[in-house]
Amino acid sequence: MAETVGFIGLGIMGIGMVKNLASKGQSVRIFNRTAAKAEELAASIGVEKAGSIPELAAESSVLMLCVTNSIDVEECLFGPEGAAAKLAKGSLVIDTSTISPKVTESIAARLAAMGIGFVDAPVSGGSEGAALGTLAIMAGGTDADFERAKQVLEKIGTRITHMGGAGKGQVTKLVNQILVVVNMLAVSEAMMFGEAAGLDMRKAVAAVESGAAGSWMLSKRAPQILDDYWLPGFMIDLQQKDLDLVLEYSREIGVPLLATSMISQLYGRLQKDGKGRLGNHSLIQALQPLSAASKG
Repeated sequence: MAETVGFIGLGIMGIGMVKNLASKGQSVRIFNRTAAKAEELAASIGVEKAGSIPELAAESSVLMLCVTNSIDVEECLFGPEGAAAKLAKGSLVIDTSTISPKVTESIAARLAAMGIGFVDAPVSGGSEGAALGTLAIMAGGTDADFERAKQVLEKIGTRITHMGGAGKGQVTKLVNQILVVVNMLAVSEAMMFGEAAGLDMRKAVAAVESGAAGSWMLSKRAPQILDDYWLPGFMIDLQQKDLDLVLEYSREIGVPLLATSMISQLYGRLQKDGKGRLGNHSLIQALQPLSAASKG
């Protein structure tokens, strides 16, 4: 059965996802709280725009969300103008947002009671991955719901992994975010160290990136640092929101996250300085003043 996909949330990630869905033959309609953004996208790629979330839900067999946080997902689904009341029994919700695992479990249970399937499918790969359709997707939900969702998710991602029941996709995304930020700290320190020692850091990155020290963050973000390019593949504000989720969940399960806690404080410093909309590789900017101070 051909699915009709409704998509809510046209941020830096959502736009890329919608473009890939449409270009790969998926029937898709869109909604965004900022209507002008939806109108512009609809006109540019030839998809339809819904006038409201209930209208979108009533005409969708699969509803996808890519919004900021837990309360946004709950509002989109269960608020006064939410989708759940208009979704037909047997429809499926796919949430690509990064939100609380506990909230995700609650949402899945509420929808199941209404006869609606649910898959949490947070993504990784930044705006580049969203634009290219190469996102890594970690999913939670029943086997049947995952297999159904996979037919859609294959149009926006290249590695799609079923991690278990509802909420396990979100937990896996939090693992991803720990690795991202700790790796970004390592990249930042290495860049500062090499520059202070007088290395040509473009050559240094090329020398080490294919060895044991190589990583996505090194290859993608180190060149941006060298070019003084700070626009986001993923904004500090969103990264910090995810770290709040990580640290909250870590307290619940009793796991100390020393490096992650410190990095959250460094990002908090950048937010205080008005840099929350810069890319998460701007973490180095929180460290550079410390290096300058040590030279004095």
